[in-house]
Amino acid sequence: MGDHLGLLVRVVLIASPVFGISSCSFDHLVALYRFCNLTQVPSVPNTTKNLLLSFNYIRTVTASSFPFLEELQLLELGDQFTPLTIDREAFRNLPNLRILDLGRSQIDFLHLDAFQGLPHLSELRLFSCGLSNAVLTDGYFRNLGSLTRLDLSINQISNISLHPSFHELNSLKSIDFSLNQIPIVCENELKPLEGKVLSFFSLAATNLYSRVSVDWGKCMNPFRNMVLETLDVSRNGWTVEITRNFSNAIGGSVTLILVLAYHIMGSGFGFHNIRDPDQNTFAGLARSSVIHLDLSHGFIFSLNSHLFETLKELKVLDLAHNKINKIAEEAFYGLDNLQVLNLSSNLLGELYNSNFYGLPMVAYIDLQKNHIGIIQDKTFIFLENLKTLDLRDNALKTIYFIPSIPTIFLGGNKLATLSNINHLTADFIHLAENRLENLDDLYFLLRVPHVQILILNQNRFSSCKQSHTRSENLSLEQLFLGENMLQLAWETGSCWDVFKGLSHLRVLYLNHNYLNFLPPGVFSDLTALKGLSLSSNRLTVLYPGDLPANLEILDISRNQLLTPDPNLFASLTAVDLTHNKFICECELSTFISWLNQTNVTIFGSPADIYCMYPDSFFGVSLYSISTEGCDEEEALKSLKFSLFILFTVSLTLFLITILIVTKFRGFCFICYKKAQRLVFKGHPQGMEADAYKYDAYLCFSSKDFEWVQNAFLKHLDIQYSDQNRFNLCFEERDFVPGENHIANIQAAVWSSRKIVCLVSRQFLRDGWCLETFSYAQSRCLSDCNSVLIMVVVGSLSQYQLMKHQPIRGFVHKQQYLRWPEDLQDVGWFLNKLSQHIQKKEKGKKKDNSIQLQTVAKIT
Repeated sequence: MGDHLGLLVRVVLIASPVFGISSCSFDHLVALYRFCNLTQVPSVPNTTKNLLLSFNYIRTVTASSFPFLEELQLLELGDQFTPLTIDREAFRNLPNLRILDLGRSQIDFLHLDAFQGLPHLSELRLFSCGLSNAVLTDGYFRNLGSLTRLDLSINQISNISLHPSFHELNSLKSIDFSLNQIPIVCENELKPLEGKVLSFFSLAATNLYSRVSVDWGKCMNPFRNMVLETLDVSRNGWTVEITRNFSNAIGGSVTLILVLAYHIMGSGFGFHNIRDPDQNTFAGLARSSVIHLDLSHGFIFSLNSHLFETLKELKVLDLAHNKINKIAEEAFYGLDNLQVLNLSSNLLGELYNSNFYGLPMVAYIDLQKNHIGIIQDKTFIFLENLKTLDLRDNALKTIYFIPSIPTIFLGGNKLATLSNINHLTADFIHLAENRLENLDDLYFLLRVPHVQILILNQNRFSSCKQSHTRSENLSLEQLFLGENMLQLAWETGSCWDVFKGLSHLRVLYLNHNYLNFLPPGVFSDLTALKGLSLSSNRLTVLYPGDLPANLEILDISRNQLLTPDPNLFASLTAVDLTHNKFICECELSTFISWLNQTNVTIFGSPADIYCMYPDSFFGVSLYSISTEGCDEEEALKSLKFSLFILFTVSLTLFLITILIVTKFRGFCFICYKKAQRLVFKGHPQGMEADAYKYDAYLCFSSKDFEWVQNAFLKHLDIQYSDQNRFNLCFEERDFVPGENHIANIQAAVWSSRKIVCLVSRQFLRDGWCLETFSYAQSRCLSDCNSVLIMVVVGSLSQYQLMKHQPIRGFVHKQQYLRWPEDLQDVGWFLNKLSQHIQKKEKGKKKDNSIQLQTVAKIT
């Protein structure tokens, strides 16, 4: 891991200047000369502490190559583009050098005394230098008493028979031989390291023991009398047999961390040609004090019974990335001190009550990325010290029992409800990426005792089917509800109280919830809330009171805010307003001024706070928008507002007047007539004298007489009241008794200026009335004018009128009047009828006497 970190550091240094220094230059502490086409070491100040010379063309390094640099601690000379020759005591002018990096430089010649004169050298990087076995057998590292770390990975070493001088390297802690080709290592080869305590020893990816036949009786224990904190023999393709032989060989040598990752032990899924490890595979490690065993990235299919029985001191067991599908009974028997068990990325489908028997001290079990769909109720009940259970990315659709532990991970499953859980107690609950839809489950979780962090991102919360009581949770501090669909629940008016009682909540995430509004008072109880994310919703406006009073950090980015009120953000310490849809008009001038003057930290680049409208400002940063000219705009805005108020008041008064006139039109008409009489008091309006005996002939059914008398005669006929104007003719009073009825009708029709037919249901049933209607039409044809006035009384339909031939012809050609249904319209109707009676028609005028004679002859 240290090699990879060092490589990463070098890549970063290549890509950018170090400590602010440009390439091919120096200051008093750092000299950076990468990619400078150098062929020799440049002259640098004697105060330099770091000299970086990689990626050049330096061919030779001799004792005179470097000036005396007493302060230099790091020399980077790797990655040369030409082969490198390192002469005798090449670095003697660097007496305090701590780190020497020659990695990835092809070393053609390395003098035996090349590293002499470096008493303080602690780290020597010789990876990928093309070095052979000689670098180990010939004593190149003599007198390096301070050497702590030696990296010889990726070379051409095939035998690690160490020179006796290694025994003198009392500070040596780490040796890396990985990625060489070392087929076998026996006891005699590493004898100079006996008695040492090494923090790291790597023989990874060297094909160790995998391609040769080993006589373990002669080879014996290569690490005898050594203490290895970490022994990495991974990536060597070890089978069960090789692993068992190796375990037996190193038995008794203390190896605290044994890395056997990327092995080929196990039958895999569907194959049986390679065996799974059994109780004898690791038996030889009984006296090696192994506390961490890494068996990840292999093909183990079944964990056999008593597999790790001898590893009494084991605390961490990593079985991730195998093909484990079966866990035999008592597979973990004997692991009395195990604290961490990693079974992630395997093929487990079910968990049974007996799976974890024999793990009294286990605190963390990682079961993520399996295919677990069923868990028996008592699977974890006996794990009294269990603190964390990770069941993420499995196939759980329902779960009935969760142990009372502080931390539970259930994200990435298929849970659609939590109603089956009888009891739940935890400090940290992770349920993201499930299928929870009903907010009933959220209310249930908010009432879990002692929960502090609740993660529910990427579910489907969208419905609220019943009312709920307040949560009253005084422990919850962080709630993650991003990437749900709360808008669908809130837009129905339900579950607006979901955050009530969460007075200790400090962080709330509501991003990606399709929100286009915030329910009034939804955050009113969140008095301790400091951070709120409303990012990536559809909010167009925030109203005063929407945000919690003590809020400090707000993420309102990627919404649709148009003209936000800056007073909403004044109390914050930081806010993210990027990627909204600001309308850059004068209404936004206050916000733009605040944006340029505020002490609130504005997250994001200024370019990400831009105008969306109008088109001429599209994409322009708000920081570039000028508010000059908006004062005149404000004045014009005030004028427009005043005009708007004036127009609104006028329109309101007009509508009120229309409403009053419409509602009380009868009373208004009476007032109008009274005013008219007062105005024309000295100028009475009378009928102009003419040749007609009657002003109008009122034709109606005798069965309607009482109603006609009250509705018409009392208000129109002069004989009923002196205030009336018309001399009316009607059958009951003006027809000559004993005279032929047709003669009476004809006389009335021809001696009246107008004929008014009051068509009711009784009228349509009266033959004499219909005959009168026909005579009136005949007169219309004779005089060539409209003397007939038809008044429909009652709810007669067009169809009922059209059934009668005389009336059908009239309706097709002429308009008719209807008696009003509302009593307050009677006065207006009678006035209109009076106007029709008074109206003189243009047409042929007949002599009245002639008409009467004609009538007499007919009779």
